[in-house]
Amino acid sequence: MKTTAERRLKPVAVVLGTACAAAALWAAGPAQAAALPKLTLKIDANSIAVGGATQSGGVNVVTTTSSKKGAEAILFRLDPGKTAAELQAFLKSKKSQDPNEANRYGAIVFDAEAIPGHPSEAQTVLAPGEYLALAAPGHGPPKIATPFTVSAAAAPAALPKPQATIRSIDFDFRGPSTLHEGELVRFKNEGFLVHMDLAFPVKSKAAAKQVAHGMLTGRQKGLGKLFAGPPVGFQGAVSHGAFQQERIDARPGWYVQVCFMEDQEGVPHTQLGMERLLRIVK
Repeated sequence: MKTTAERRLKPVAVVLGTACAAAALWAAGPAQAAALPKLTLKIDANSIAVGGATQSGGVNVVTTTSSKKGAEAILFRLDPGKTAAELQAFLKSKKSQDPNEANRYGAIVFDAEAIPGHPSEAQTVLAPGEYLALAAPGHGPPKIATPFTVSAAAAPAALPKPQATIRSIDFDFRGPSTLHEGELVRFKNEGFLVHMDLAFPVKSKAAAKQVAHGMLTGRQKGLGKLFAGPPVGFQGAVSHGAFQQERIDARPGWYVQVCFMEDQEGVPHTQLGMERLLRIVK
């Protein structure tokens, strides 16, 4: 299974270069969900520790890392009858290059990144069951795994209602194209395939149109000069039905929203319609 970072690097290196792509870490703001149970994911070079509330219902997932290059955290819910050992064997196989193949074992329900000293926070809902927490320190496929169980809560917590929802489908983004700083926004994969949700800051609306067109046509040469910083990660690569919500903390301006997952022929979803202009305002 290719990670968010790994999937991102292949197409983005063309326009941003490896250095900029490596800086493209989780940038959405804290969810500020003090009333929600908190699930913690602590990642170092050799482990991912799962702590806090391992119960069903709404949770605020806080991801931290001591890795200097940052790290990606993935929560995978196993289907009944499937085991962590089976999933880990799959991850070591060539079939894992297509994350949609992981559906035979369960679902990717959460995907976030963090950098040292900057915890990432996002809200989601966990169903009871057996899970595997996967970690990818730096960039590359997940190399660290910790199994854990989500027990059924007697009174599952409900998430606060989002102020806006953006949906990924096959192959488009649906929902508002203008978001507000501090707004609680839900990002949900309603497509049948695995999708991610990133947004590249650009220098102007005209630049956004040019970048979006380049992403759609695959003509990315020279687009790097139009970017205004590393991309914002709203949601990593997740399965059908998965969602995360967080408060928007990215700076106001124009962005190009993209999904860089690939179809079975290796075509990025950006070239199938998953690119559009997005604006963040105060």
